[in-house]
Amino acid sequence: MGFFDKIKAGLTKTRDAMASTLGSVFSGFSEIDDDFYDELEESLILADLGVDTAVKATDRLRKAVREQHLKTTEEAKKALKDILVEMLHVGDTALNLSTNPAVILVIGVNGVGKTTTIGKIATRLVNEGKKVLLVAGDTFRAAAADQLEIWAERSGASIVRQYEGADPASVVFDGIQSAKAKNVDVILIDTAGRLHNKQNLMNELNKISRIVERELPDAAREVLLVLDGTTGQNGLIQAKQFKEIAGVTAIALTKLDGTAKGGIVIAVADALQIPVKFVGVGEKADDLMPFEAKDFVEALL
Repeated sequence: MGFFDKIKAGLTKTRDAMASTLGSVFSGFSEIDDDFYDELEESLILADLGVDTAVKATDRLRKAVREQHLKTTEEAKKALKDILVEMLHVGDTALNLSTNPAVILVIGVNGVGKTTTIGKIATRLVNEGKKVLLVAGDTFRAAAADQLEIWAERSGASIVRQYEGADPASVVFDGIQSAKAKNVDVILIDTAGRLHNKQNLMNELNKISRIVERELPDAAREVLLVLDGTTGQNGLIQAKQFKEIAGVTAIALTKLDGTAKGGIVIAVADALQIPVKFVGVGEKADDLMPFEAKDFVEALL
């Protein structure tokens, strides 16, 4: 099953919700007038694009209709698809793995599927023939390291972990030394999802970043934020906070198969101007897929 088919199946709830709102906008109006735009904007907000992104998309559509002399709502729908694809194009959707090793620092609050996402990415990279090392930097939850160990075995990646409560930065240091010794291609670092407050979290992530910078100054580095698609606009608020704290370069949106609010993908990319690089639409290892904007919008509408 290719990306389009999988994403189409995974977005069933979103698509059904949009069909009853957006679909009725395009089928319910015979001409493109102010009422049509008002209904469209409201439908996009309900699909969880958020107010700002929905207003922006509708304004761009008005402009396209005017400039291209579009007459039918079917033509408007095609133009809207192009606009949404454009809004998703905010950077390269492929991971930057241009050095050996490359580093992927994975961040996000507890419960979003962070450790599982790391395991799934590791599986994908190992299948591509890369040597992958997992670093259990979330030392505040013993279960996180245990879960990562299971994924390491399952995927064929190696793992570096320490005891519960160990200093995460020292685990990362050990991981980097191990990666150098084993000639690893990609280091995937798990981090704590929640510390007592924002300042603690910031300090912890800064410390880890400094270790990576010092030990691997020339390494390609991604800061991958994992968001739970079912949280909708709350996920967007989280993303804004993490962008401030950690300089996010990429986003993975999980659990899109469990939500009617898949429009959050567009809201996140547009609001943060950070590319969505992975979307998750199921439990299996290959249900986390590299993101393709055109296929996503096609499946959504």
